[in-house]
Amino acid sequence: MKNKIVSLLLLVTVVLMSVSLCGCKKSSAEIYFLNFKPESATIYEEIAKEYEKEKGVKVKVVTAAANTYEQTLKSEIAKKNAPTIFQVNGPIGYQSWKDYCLNIESSEIYSHLSDKSLAIKGDDGKGVYAIPYVVEGYGIIYNGELTDKYFSLKDRNNDYTSMDEIDSFDKLKKIVEDMQKKKKELGIEGVFSSTSLSSGEEWRWQTHLLNVPLYYEFEANDDYEDPTIAGLNAKELDFRYEKEYKNLFDLYVENSVTEKTLLGSKSTDDSMAEFALGKSVMVQNGNWAWSQIKKVSGNNVKEDKIKFLPMYMGISGEEEQGICIGTENYFAVNKQATKEEQEASLDFLNWLFSSETGKKYVTEQLDFITPFDTFTDSELPNDPLAKEVVRYMRDDSLKTIPWIFTSFPSENYKKDVGSALLDYVQGTKTYDEVSKTVKDKWKSERS
Repeated sequence: MKNKIVSLLLLVTVVLMSVSLCGCKKSSAEIYFLNFKPESATIYEEIAKEYEKEKGVKVKVVTAAANTYEQTLKSEIAKKNAPTIFQVNGPIGYQSWKDYCLNIESSEIYSHLSDKSLAIKGDDGKGVYAIPYVVEGYGIIYNGELTDKYFSLKDRNNDYTSMDEIDSFDKLKKIVEDMQKKKKELGIEGVFSSTSLSSGEEWRWQTHLLNVPLYYEFEANDDYEDPTIAGLNAKELDFRYEKEYKNLFDLYVENSVTEKTLLGSKSTDDSMAEFALGKSVMVQNGNWAWSQIKKVSGNNVKEDKIKFLPMYMGISGEEEQGICIGTENYFAVNKQATKEEQEASLDFLNWLFSSETGKKYVTEQLDFITPFDTFTDSELPNDPLAKEVVRYMRDDSLKTIPWIFTSFPSENYKKDVGSALLDYVQGTKTYDEVSKTVKDKWKSERS
């Protein structure tokens, strides 16, 4: 009898050890998150530590350098310990990585997506292979304290009294050129921060700025209800708003902190620092820029004075135009990872966007405007530029410009346009040649 009891105790011990070991094995599945946003790297590292502390699961965070994400992903995805969570850049990005995208239609995180149409589905319209995790907006950021100072000048050449009256390119051009003449009185070096055109830094002009004229072109295509789909199917461009694009680009470079021939040496960090230090009044960028601005040593931009203005360039009807709002940031889970790693990765994403701890990081540090129903109005980011995006989203009198640049042919296309813009400001190419590059490179990549 004693031997039977001992044997039973040993059996129970073995079973408990097996259960324990299974639990340890499950909790030890490592998540590898390949991050797209360099400006959020340290925050994601903090999140990873907090998740491991709370859930016992290790999250490895690797951040690709600016404008090298596709290259980094290509290198990392081929390794034995490949990323289990990665990002795709909209429909074009999905086409490049669809062999690695797990169908997550049955996942909890997808169930929380407020607008299911935002998800990327398979080529047959079935399954869900990537989901957006943030809605963002961009336009012309301006320092309201400096514009107020300008409108208080008695010798200005116009009768405008506030930025609320500026709703067209003609009005914007009038105040910008007058501000530039009065830069000493305003204590600035130029109205606009440097148009960053160094290698890899041209994305604000060949992607974000070009988005506006091409949106209006694709929107006019009656064959498609969605201008992004129209862009994806466009074999060539008319570039019918080439003059309007030139209007705003020229306004940037002719009224800048930096001489236009020197813009090839300027980075986004340079231009954001110029704005943060009050050297400029305006800069084109998105709500993510606040995290850069506030970290600049000596930053003197007040949170209640930083605002967005739409990117007016002279297109008919732009008085009703809002800022550009959309996303190119989609999470995907690696189909080639083990089932255990896939489940752990989905658990992590769900925790990040639904738990109190995760949501606090998302709202207060990442400053994301999320598309998930787990967030209430009281959980909107405190970031002043994020609040501006929400303000524009809720203004029914304005027409939001969606992010149709996700339909652009490739990164190489954008680089070619950026290179042509640099040649233009340096005087080695005419604008007609820039326009030709925009059209010819599109056609050659889509043919």
